[in-house]
Amino acid sequence: MSDVDELKRLIGEAKRIVAFTGAGISTESGIPDFRSPGGIWTKYRPIEFQDFLASEEMRRESWRRKFATDETMRKAEPNAGHRALARLVGEGKMLAVITQNIDGLHQASGIPDDKVIELHGNSTYAACLDCKRRHELDWVKQIFDDNETLPKCMACGGILKTATISFGQAMPEDAMDRAHDATAEADLMITIGSSLVVYPAAGFPVMAKRLGARYVIVNREPTDQDEIADLVINAEIGATLSKAVGVN
Repeated sequence: MSDVDELKRLIGEAKRIVAFTGAGISTESGIPDFRSPGGIWTKYRPIEFQDFLASEEMRRESWRRKFATDETMRKAEPNAGHRALARLVGEGKMLAVITQNIDGLHQASGIPDDKVIELHGNSTYAACLDCKRRHELDWVKQIFDDNETLPKCMACGGILKTATISFGQAMPEDAMDRAHDATAEADLMITIGSSLVVYPAAGFPVMAKRLGARYVIVNREPTDQDEIADLVINAEIGATLSKAVGVN
């Protein structure tokens, strides 16, 4: 039996699947991995959350970077890997997709918002750091393009930031709680496209395994969690998942 056939068998036997996704599933849609050679973090030093709060110039630099790199993300579309997960969610076999990604491609593939748990936030819109009101990026860009004017919340005048979790910013409690609950229910955890080096996020697959779930890793490169997995597939993600789930 091939590895893909084994994955198909495990998916068929499972009733409560949870996916844990990282940058690798989105690189196949043309979105570069921030940590990879040539990625954003090799070109720019990340702006710490406290620096963003304390300095107007750091806020301006953050928006400059966002709009300079935004075109690639806006053009990206879900690939076969995203569509395979959407199929499993639609069939009722997948409880949730826990993701480290900030690109919104899981939702774009058809997965409802309440089934996507974004541990690191979402870069496709902005949010007020005070009242949490959502603001669309087109509006923010229109404000910023006028002499790099810093946008303010339309509701309370608070600081706006992309709805992502920055270095030094606390992980979102609600998302972490939802991820914990989903992981505790899983009978099959599938890690997809994650290097599994960023904690606490990478602890969820380990938790699922310890609670008795079967554990599969689909990633192009080996990870530090390979030794505890029931199945490891080092291959292209879209092709692997589409074969295992039966989507194009």
